[in-house]
Amino acid sequence: MSDLAHDVDLGHHEEHESTGIENRKLGMWVFLSSEFLFFGALITNYLLYSNRSGFDGTYPAEIYDIPFTSVSSFVLLMSSLTMVLAHNALSRKDQNGARTWLFATAALGAVFLGGQVFEFTEFVVVYDMTLSTNPAASAFYVLTGFHGVHVAIGVIMLLSLWGISRRQGSLSEKQGMNLELVGLYWHFVDIIWIVIFTVVYLLSVPPT
Repeated sequence: MSDLAHDVDLGHHEEHESTGIENRKLGMWVFLSSEFLFFGALITNYLLYSNRSGFDGTYPAEIYDIPFTSVSSFVLLMSSLTMVLAHNALSRKDQNGARTWLFATAALGAVFLGGQVFEFTEFVVVYDMTLSTNPAASAFYVLTGFHGVHVAIGVIMLLSLWGISRRQGSLSEKQGMNLELVGLYWHFVDIIWIVIFTVVYLLSVPPT
C-alpha cells in the first residue's frame, strides 16, 4: 500500500515537475510565447511595407472601415468576458452556466470571423485589393488572415468542449483543466487582436 502511495506521489510530482505548474498548462504557455514571437514578426513585416511608397494598386490603410472593424473588435473582446464567466461557472460546479457561456464565447468568435470574411470580400470585390496587389496588401492579408485562423481554431475547441458537456451532462475535473487551457488560448487571441487593431488599423496611415 505504501509503495502504491509512493507511486501516486511520484506521478503527481512528475506531472507538476519542479515548476509547480501542471505540464499541460506549462506547455500551453510555451506555445503561446512562441506565437507571440511569430505574430510580432508578422506585425513588423506589415509595418515595413504599409507606408512604403512606390507600389501599384490599393494600400490597406486607404480603405479601412474603422467603425465596422471597431464593432467586430468589441465583439471579440466581449468573448473574453464570456470565457471568464464560463470558467467561473465551472469552478462553482454550475454545469449549465459553463455550457451556456462556452457557447456564447464560440458564437461571438464566429460573429467576428463573419465580419472578417465580409471585410476581406469587400476589399477584393469593391477595391480590387488582393493578396498579390502589392507587398502591403500581402502583409495585411497574411497577418489578419493568420489571426483569423487562430480564432477559427479557438471556436472549434470551444464547440468541442460544449459538445462534450452536452453529451456527458457535465465537464469533469480533467476537462475543467481543458477549459482553462482553451481559455488561455482564447485570451491570447484577443490580446493579439488588440495589438493588431491598434497598430494595423488605428495607427497606419497611407503613404504620401
